[in-house]
Amino acid sequence: MPAGTLFLIPVPLADDAAAQSFTPYLVQTINQITEYIVENEKTARKFLKQAGLTTPQNQLIMHDYGKHQRSADIATFFSGLTAGRNAGLMSEAGCPGVADPGADIVAEAHRRGIKVVPLVGPSSILLSLMASGFNGQSFTFHGYLPIDKAQRSKRIKELESQAERFGQTQLFIETPFRNNQLLDEVLKVCKPATRLCIACNLTATDEMVKTQTIAQWKKQQPDLHKRPVIFLLYKA
Repeated sequence: MPAGTLFLIPVPLADDAAAQSFTPYLVQTINQITEYIVENEKTARKFLKQAGLTTPQNQLIMHDYGKHQRSADIATFFSGLTAGRNAGLMSEAGCPGVADPGADIVAEAHRRGIKVVPLVGPSSILLSLMASGFNGQSFTFHGYLPIDKAQRSKRIKELESQAERFGQTQLFIETPFRNNQLLDEVLKVCKPATRLCIACNLTATDEMVKTQTIAQWKKQQPDLHKRPVIFLLYKA
């Protein structure tokens, strides 16, 4: 019997962004799947309901791949797929496998010869890049910068140098409750003419995407505390 297919199902980035996050094919797909590997079961069930799931939720099989479960043997996640049943992989938000631990599940699927199908959906990394006005031909996402202040300052200088030397957009993030500290450091370290884009609460009703020079940002600094943000640096 051939193995099933692992569908990578994007999840809305914001609580009120359900309708703009779905495609007809995604809705069709979730109504043909009864087994899921998820980062957060509560979030996953809420998303499926919003997306128009018609299958009773008590008939779903949910494999928990949350942060407290990642040391467990993931072989059990693949029993259904190996038996020929399709399954879905869902992150907490955004696209599975992109800045997301679900990449390990996808890698294991490939090792087992299981077909992987990515579905169209929101990615905060690409949405912020699209809206920044920066180089979309050459860019690097660095994830989280160092927590240590001295190391973080050094890293920001390195990213600014790479942006200037290669004309390459540099993207990075921070834990939401440390956003303001990171912004302070970027404004302190970077040159006045370097451009910074702040993409905050993407797809939400209070979304903000704004690109200015460091000098301009210093005149009016936004409060980013506990808000999901992607920072982008660029210097042509």
